[in-house]
Amino acid sequence: MPFDAPASDAPTSDTRATHGARDSAPGARDSADRPQGPPPEPGAPPEPGKQPEPGKQAVPALRIVPVRRTGQWIAALFVLLLLAMAVNSLARNKAFQWDVVADYFTTSAVLRGLGLTLWLTALVMVLGFVLGTLLALGRMSSNPVLSWVSSGYIWFFRSTPILVQLLFWFNIGALYPQLGLGIPFGPEFVTVKTVNLLGPVTVAVLGLTLHEAAYAAEVVRGGLLSVDRGQIEAAQSLGLSPWRRLRRIVLPQAMRAIVPPAGNMLIGALKGTSIVSVIAVQDLLYSVQLVYHRTYQVIPLLLVATIWYALVTSVLSVGQHYVEKHYARGAERS
Repeated sequence: MPFDAPASDAPTSDTRATHGARDSAPGARDSADRPQGPPPEPGAPPEPGKQPEPGKQAVPALRIVPVRRTGQWIAALFVLLLLAMAVNSLARNKAFQWDVVADYFTTSAVLRGLGLTLWLTALVMVLGFVLGTLLALGRMSSNPVLSWVSSGYIWFFRSTPILVQLLFWFNIGALYPQLGLGIPFGPEFVTVKTVNLLGPVTVAVLGLTLHEAAYAAEVVRGGLLSVDRGQIEAAQSLGLSPWRRLRRIVLPQAMRAIVPPAGNMLIGALKGTSIVSVIAVQDLLYSVQLVYHRTYQVIPLLLVATIWYALVTSVLSVGQHYVEKHYARGAERS
C-alpha cells in the first residue's frame, strides 16, 4: 500500500504561486528588511546611490543669493568723497595757519586756562548733582511745601538764560552792597561786603551750579521714576530703612537711566564754561582770547581752543561708555 503525505504539509499550487510571486518582486525582501528613515525634505537632493522614484523628477537645491545694496554703497562712497574733500581743504588751506596752532597748543597760558576749565566743570557738576538730587527728592515728596518750592526753583532756573544769570550774580553788589548773618528783623552778627565775597570765579561757580542743579534735578527724578514700584515695595517688606532702600535698591537701578543724560550734561557743562569769559574768568576760551587780542591771529587761536574741547569731550565720551556698561550689566541681552 503506497504512503501518502499529509495534505497539510504538501504545498498546493496556490501556495507555490504566492511564494513565487513574492520572491520574484524586485527589491521586495530588501525593502522589508531595510529600516525606514524620515522622508526627505522637499527640494533636497537625492541621497548618494539612491535613484529617484519612477515618475518623479529630482528637485535641485535652492541657492542663496545675497541682497544687492547698490544704493547703500553709492551713498557710502559719496560720504567718503565729501570727507576726503573736507580733509584736503583743512590740510591745504594756509589760512588755518597750522604752524601757529602747533606753537600755541601747549603754551602755559593755554594750559592754565584748560586746567581752570576742567576744575570748574568738575566742581559745578558735583555741586549741581548734589543740589539736584535734593531738589528731585523734594519734588517727589508728599510734603506740599517741599514739592512746590522744588518745582518753583526748577521752573525759574530753567526759564532764564545762563548768561543772564551770570550777569545778575556778577552785579549782585548793586542790589545788596553787603551780606549779613543774624536774626531775622533783628541784629546781624556777621556782615561782609558783597564785592569782597563774590569774585569772578565764585560768581561763575555759583551761577553755573544753580543753573545745572535745575537740570540735574529732572535727570535724577526721571531715573528714580524708572525704577519699578515692585522693587521698592519688596524692599519695604524686608524692613529696610528709607536711606538704605535708596542707596541699595533704588539708586543702582536708577543709574541706568541717569548716566546717559548725566554724561550729556557733563559734556554740555564743559563747553558751557566758555560763557564765563564774559565776566573775565580766565578759562580756556578767555586765555586764547587774550593771546589773539595781542597777536591778531584769531583763527589759529580759536582752533587751539576747539581742538582742546574736542579732545576732552572725546575722553569724557569714552568714560561715559564704560560707566553705562558697568550699570547695565544686569540688563544687557546676551
